[in-house]
Amino acid sequence: PDTEVLWNDARQKTPEPVHKPSVTNLKCGGFVLGLSMSHNMFDGVAAAEFLNSWCEIAKGLPLSVPPFLDRTILRPRNPPKIEFPHNEFDEIEDISGTGKLYDDEKLVYKSFLFEPAKLEKLKNMAMKDNNNKVTTFQALIGFLWKSRCEALRFKPDQRVKLLFAADGRSRFVPPLPVGYCGNGIVLTGLVTSSGELVGNNLSHAAGLVKRVVDLVTDGFLRSAMDYLELNRTRPSLTATLLITSWSKLTLHKLDFGWGEPVFSGPVGLPGREVILFLPGGEDMKSINVFLGLPASAMEVFEELMKI
Repeated sequence: PDTEVLWNDARQKTPEPVHKPSVTNLKCGGFVLGLSMSHNMFDGVAAAEFLNSWCEIAKGLPLSVPPFLDRTILRPRNPPKIEFPHNEFDEIEDISGTGKLYDDEKLVYKSFLFEPAKLEKLKNMAMKDNNNKVTTFQALIGFLWKSRCEALRFKPDQRVKLLFAADGRSRFVPPLPVGYCGNGIVLTGLVTSSGELVGNNLSHAAGLVKRVVDLVTDGFLRSAMDYLELNRTRPSLTATLLITSWSKLTLHKLDFGWGEPVFSGPVGLPGREVILFLPGGEDMKSINVFLGLPASAMEVFEELMKI
């Protein structure tokens, strides 16, 4: 991206501008629409609904999902009450020297396509030695977390963290109104040792993920908001994997009047700790897993993806 048209620091609490579109016209007659948005303004669902509304206005259509703009429905409680442990904010020491690995080696970015058949195979593997049912999403996250830890060659006693964005829209009581234009996600996660994660099978990893997903209730979400109100802190990202998913955002269907885009996706990843899920395949029913790793770790990771 052209740094001259990006805001100075998107990590500020109130970056300026909070939303900046840019259009690049191509000689072939097509164009590229670029967008930078503050996550304080939108989560993925709200951003996708905003863009879809923009498309509808451009075509003279009524809004299918009018925005709900009252953000006070997600204000902290008074007084705040922290009712759950929030391991997502745990500080972790890099005892494996992974930071040096990232500094010394070239960062290689690749994507890996998981078709429906491969996803089903992963799910069956995750339930093979465990009576607990897990979702495809939980099995995939467990597989990627385990594989990434193995590829980075963490020491067995290295504490490792998994973070992912939990969509609270349907989990709040009452649920957030349809069209809520704001940030309805909360980071949740867990911490374990690399030795425990890598030394056990996929069922164990997927079970850990399931346990955290099941924890995300209205009480947990409000406890997390109250924690942030009191602490104003950011999660430590040492030895951390952060999963974020765009796989259901339907950005590939946005139509301003010229038809659907040839391609939709991010310019890059927001951090080296991030794995991004994107829709993939001709029918968009597959999941494209996009990540970056040091060159030597990526070689190992590639082999682990061959299941």
